[in-house]
Amino acid sequence: MDNISRRKAGSLIIGGLAASVSLLQPREVNAAIKGSVFKSPSCGCCSKWVSALDDAGIKLAVKDLESVAKIKQMLRVPAELQSCHTAVIGRYVIEGHVPPQEVKRLLSEKPKGIGLAVPGMPIGSVGMEQDGRKDPYDVILFDGDRQRVYAQYREI
Repeated sequence: MDNISRRKAGSLIIGGLAASVSLLQPREVNAAIKGSVFKSPSCGCCSKWVSALDDAGIKLAVKDLESVAKIKQMLRVPAELQSCHTAVIGRYVIEGHVPPQEVKRLLSEKPKGIGLAVPGMPIGSVGMEQDGRKDPYDVILFDGDRQRVYAQYREI
C-alpha cells in the first residue's frame, strides 16, 4: 500500500470511528439548535434574550456590531418590523424579542417565509421583563411584503 492509500484508509477508519462515537452521544446534544445573533455590544436586553434562548436549547454565536442596520437590510427585515437585534437560526431570520417557543415552532412547522419578528421592544417580551408589566405584542411571520400574525401575546 502506498502512502496515499494508507492516508485514505486511515481517514476512512477515523471517520467511521467518529460517526460511531456520535451515535453514542445523548440525543439532547445532537438536538441542539444553533445560530448567530447580531447585536450592539452595549445592549443588555439583547444579552438577556440570548440567555433565554440558550436556556431553551438554542445556542447562538454572538456577533457584536456597532451598527446592525446593514445586516437587517441584507437579511430583508422590513423597516416596520425591526428591533434591536437580528438572529439567523436555521434558514430563518429572527428579529427582536421572539420567544424561544415560537422559534422552535417555526423550525418545526417550516412555514414559507423569511422569518419571525417582534417589532420594537415590547415591555414583558423575552429579555424585556420589567416589574411584572407585560404589554401586548404580536410575533409576525414575514416574507418580503407579506406579513401575518404568527402568535399573539396578551396579558390575561
